[in-house]
Amino acid sequence: MALPAEQREAAPVVIDPGVRTDVGRRRTANEDSYLCGFPVFAVADGMGGHDAGDRASQAVVHELAALVGQHGVGPDELTEVLARAQAAVGLIADETERGAGSTLTGVIVTMKGSVAHWLVFNVGDSRVYRLRGGELAQLTVDHSVVQQLLDDGILDPADVEAFPGKNVITRAMGADDSDADFWLHPIVQNERLLLCSDGLSGEVSDEVIRATLLATPGAQAAADVLVSLALQNGGKDNVTVIVLDVLAGGLDPLVDDLTVVTTRHVPADPDLNETTVEIPARKGHRGAF
Repeated sequence: MALPAEQREAAPVVIDPGVRTDVGRRRTANEDSYLCGFPVFAVADGMGGHDAGDRASQAVVHELAALVGQHGVGPDELTEVLARAQAAVGLIADETERGAGSTLTGVIVTMKGSVAHWLVFNVGDSRVYRLRGGELAQLTVDHSVVQQLLDDGILDPADVEAFPGKNVITRAMGADDSDADFWLHPIVQNERLLLCSDGLSGEVSDEVIRATLLATPGAQAAADVLVSLALQNGGKDNVTVIVLDVLAGGLDPLVDDLTVVTTRHVPADPDLNETTVEIPARKGHRGAF
């Protein structure tokens, strides 16, 4: 009989990343930035125009880059980095007439006991998706007016595309009351993650994203195809895509328990092993700390 995952010796996590960014067909500058350095992968979508939005997203990524090469990164360390990023974007905003901000989404490979997990984080409407067993799931929840209206049952999903405020976000790096949401998901063998700015999700439907991820072997090839689809569909915004393929070190979906941990993190618990308090997961917020 196989040992439970938490009792086995941890195998190294091996990830094949693919990344592509493009200014799009209507913008003159690319305000997106990204970070692709184990164990942290992130996409930031700047706002504020040239020389403000790009600086904002770059500032966020610069702070996150301090985590590259580190092990055991948890919510405490990430929260400290994000606080520095918030302050850096705030300084940039103070220097401009229009202000500046940035969305941010990403994942960090971290350990809970001997099991490797994705620490997923999000501020704004950039997204993290997971493809597993042929099914595509959005792991993040948009901080947007549209998402709030959907959650409250005021807006029908069929009316989202025609909604005039569909691009209005409710949280951003550099803005007040814009804490990140965190989730913890076990890493599973052969799954594929997609991180993207809304330049992809605004141009390519989830069903087409799913079909493309299923049909395109190789992380880099998949990233290239997805960006090309966004451009073919109008390319109205900058578009950035990171695709992550789990090659080794993940749980076996046929053997292991893949239950998502649903806890609220307590700062005194840096290794995520003790002193957690269960909370009900709000709609779409599975595994939130």
